[in-house]
Amino acid sequence: MRLSKRLKNTRWLGSLAVAVCLLTAAPLTLAPAAAAAAGIEVHGLSSFGDLKYPAGFQHFDYVNPEAPKGGQITLRNLNSFDSVNPFILKGTTEILNGDRGGDLSFTYATLMTRSFDEPDAVYPLVAEKALLDEDGHWVEFILRDTARFHDGTPITPDDILFSFTTLKEDGHPRYRQRYRDIETPVITGDNRIRFPFREGAFTRGLPVLVAEMPILSRKSFADRPFKETTLTPLLGSGPYKMAKVDPGRSVTYERIRNHWAEDLPVQRGRYNFDTIRVDYYRDRTIATEAFFAGEYDFREEFTARSWATEYAGKTPVDQGLIKQDVLPDASLTGFQAFFFNTRRDQFRDIRVRRGIARLFDFEWTNKNLFYGSYKRLGSVFENSDMKATGEPGPGELALLTLWRGQMPDTVFGPAFQPPLTDGSGNIRTQLRASLKDFQDAGWTVRDRKLLNAEGEQMTIEFLLYENAFTRIINPFIRNLERAGIKASIRVIDVASWQNRMQDFDFDIIVRRLGQAAYPGVELRDWWGSDAADIQGGLNLPGIKSPAVDALIEAVVQAGDRDSLKTAARSLDRVLMWGHYVIPQWYKPTHFIAYWDKFGRPDKPKPGYHRSALMTWWYDGNKAARLHTVKSQ
Repeated sequence: MRLSKRLKNTRWLGSLAVAVCLLTAAPLTLAPAAAAAAGIEVHGLSSFGDLKYPAGFQHFDYVNPEAPKGGQITLRNLNSFDSVNPFILKGTTEILNGDRGGDLSFTYATLMTRSFDEPDAVYPLVAEKALLDEDGHWVEFILRDTARFHDGTPITPDDILFSFTTLKEDGHPRYRQRYRDIETPVITGDNRIRFPFREGAFTRGLPVLVAEMPILSRKSFADRPFKETTLTPLLGSGPYKMAKVDPGRSVTYERIRNHWAEDLPVQRGRYNFDTIRVDYYRDRTIATEAFFAGEYDFREEFTARSWATEYAGKTPVDQGLIKQDVLPDASLTGFQAFFFNTRRDQFRDIRVRRGIARLFDFEWTNKNLFYGSYKRLGSVFENSDMKATGEPGPGELALLTLWRGQMPDTVFGPAFQPPLTDGSGNIRTQLRASLKDFQDAGWTVRDRKLLNAEGEQMTIEFLLYENAFTRIINPFIRNLERAGIKASIRVIDVASWQNRMQDFDFDIIVRRLGQAAYPGVELRDWWGSDAADIQGGLNLPGIKSPAVDALIEAVVQAGDRDSLKTAARSLDRVLMWGHYVIPQWYKPTHFIAYWDKFGRPDKPKPGYHRSALMTWWYDGNKAARLHTVKSQ
């Protein structure tokens, strides 16, 4: 069969990722019929067929393949945890690597693993290769004989089958949404398993999605329930195991010596620390002071004020013992916002949401609280070419016109721009416009209170789990009070916050959604109607819109970059002009600080990951110098 015929289905071409071994290894010798049945062999997967690394590559470019192993790095996390099972809805879980969510790859292997100098490419880990159906009906993985769980038992196709069915049926609701287009896998041999795709499902990103599924051991759950919280570590297969759990205070991970994957190209030069310890702090200020006292080694700074003011004058910083760095980030920025709960009656009217959003003075906030460090978010797909700009083009109009009348007319005009102030704190113009919106929606101001037709004052509660955000919300509250709104902040413990969020029991909540380079099925969970009433789902605003659902599917089914860009821009217009959120801010960099006892690859950081824990190493000479200076 000629290559051109094999790749005739352009929908599927994106996931073929070829540059595949078809062009770098010996040609296939199967007869046409056999080739169709067996699939096309590939050495990597990506959504649009882009693979940087050829078959037989030795290591990723951004690592030091000779990096030494050893030593410890200590990190900090905030608040607490009551479970180490990250796969279920219940509990507040410890996941390695802190505030912004974790990276399960440290403890749980996957069929393939990410290269972080590419948008979404994955290369073999537990699977030594993949086979793709040329018509896009399935992906099949051939497993390595050497892949093992931490107890020495082999990873089998039955474990892969168990992992998929358990996560989809009994895991966190996000897995049900994520894998809904994937049918029950079929074991096709002693070391092979095939994932069929739902009839009619578009398959662009599904092979990558399957390849990154965490792998669980069926045997390990024979005598323990999967759906319960636990402080007893689950059996993993990654380069680290959870070795010690001090409930609510710390977790220690130990590197697996002679790990089955450590010499594979995807692991060489990575995961170099013998021990990774995560300490928990209830208070952010105490955590910061603990860092300067040397109680932990590395932190990413998420607070612009702290970065601008709290490091200068500190003795270890002045002595050069603590280093600060700003790392560029090429990733599609996460979407951070105040999320309205439109399940609440008062937020169902778009005019109310628009009026409230106008009273958030970002320019004043950025100038006075953030030291000008941030840019304003104006798009779900900020910092990418998927952000809507200008008037909708012909392709966007073709998608949007189908839903005219079911969305604001503004969708068909210039792209959304957040309200702009002069940063002085004087918002009289914005206040007048907001009061007009409230009046049009049936609210009136009497005795300095914004009242509905029943004479009830509008009240808003901002729900938080830590105090750091209060200084940002308090000026917002003062502006709301000028409009007659009774606004308040409630700070509760993280477990209670999580429970209320999962039950959608809030008025306004602050949340950040991390995004993949190419948006896909996760959008169903964030904005789709089916997720609006799923406990633990991430459709926080409660959006139920046929137009949004259709545009999400247009994104998921986009077979090339141009189609993806058109669909994403269309969805962006509808979401942003719907005023379901008040967009906050972003910066396309990471602020990091660390005690100077680590080695780093003499190469640029990969564009799509911070990568410190994966590629740095403990430097004994630097650590000895630190000890000497600190002892003087």
